[in-house]
Amino acid sequence: MSDPLYDGPRLEFAFAVTLRFKRMSTIADHPAGGVRSAVYVDDGYFEGPRLKGKAVPSSGGDYAMLRPDDTAMFDARYMLQEEDGTLIYLQSRGYLWGRKPDVMNSLRRYAAGEGPAPAKADYYFRTLTLFETPIGKHDWLARHAFTGFGERRADGNHIRYYQIL
Repeated sequence: MSDPLYDGPRLEFAFAVTLRFKRMSTIADHPAGGVRSAVYVDDGYFEGPRLKGKAVPSSGGDYAMLRPDDTAMFDARYMLQEEDGTLIYLQSRGYLWGRKPDVMNSLRRYAAGEGPAPAKADYYFRTLTLFETPIGKHDWLARHAFTGFGERRADGNHIRYYQIL
């Protein structure tokens, strides 16, 4: 007989979020090595089987450390607003790195409007994500762990979030 606690995790699609970033700050030559950058949420939207809404502009952003090994280690924090008005706080940490040489440079050129998008299969963009909500209709978000599978776009990110069951 199978036991769901020991058979390994299952993932259930929760929603996808598309964020746009127009503003960025950078601290180059960081004492720990690498580069610290921040991109700020300008706008965006999300939709899934149980919720739909928008990203709250200027409610936060993604604070990434680009390590010397060309891995972006990020810490994203911002607010979403469900169509019913409920505010949802999102905190996400994760990694973005190229599976092939020069993919990260290609992603940077693409984000700057200077080249084509690398294939999604050529890079790893994953998150571990937690949510905070008020008690009520959407508090299921605040009682589960989520993982995100991301896609870098020219003007921001598109991430599909899955509830870990």
